[in-house]
Amino acid sequence: MSTNTLSSTADITKDNVRLRVATPDDAKELVKLLDCCYRTDAGWTNEAALIGGIRTTEDEIIQTINKEGSYLFVFDNPTNDGDFNLLACIGVQFTNMHGKNIAYIGTFAVSPKLQGKGIGNTLLSAVETFATRHAESRALDGFAMSILSHRPELLAYYQRRGYQMTDHAMPFPDDGKNGKPKRDDLTLNWLFKGL
Repeated sequence: MSTNTLSSTADITKDNVRLRVATPDDAKELVKLLDCCYRTDAGWTNEAALIGGIRTTEDEIIQTINKEGSYLFVFDNPTNDGDFNLLACIGVQFTNMHGKNIAYIGTFAVSPKLQGKGIGNTLLSAVETFATRHAESRALDGFAMSILSHRPELLAYYQRRGYQMTDHAMPFPDDGKNGKPKRDDLTLNWLFKGL
């Protein structure tokens, strides 16, 4: 099915996903998408029971887009159905953490209307392939990401894709920049997938 014949988000499948590099003009829509996916009770990826408030800011998104070694990809809404201009996003940053050269994956979200259709798997595979191909001069050890504690279903999702828990964790920041924790014991746990 061509994206030209899509009439609603219900017609979108993993085969329709076309990613492009985000620009600073996408920041407002990215904030909207991330807040919907993580700070409302829509979809299975939400954190609404654990964290309130904002997920990110336009300034943070623009910093991510402009940061050297960082790539943020977006999936435009091909249906023009007025719901969201962007339907998904995923980012990767080449960095060194915990003594490893990694492709750190973050800013990962799929519109709740599209969750469960394999689109997240498509995005994750695409960014892993991109990172592997663009890391030739970086001696990449693997991929990493941080996930919020108390999310066993999310941990299981990533473990099925080869990511494993490590001993590295940090308390969820309570600085108001990324929401307000609703529990005192929230941590960000570091997952790693070797090449």
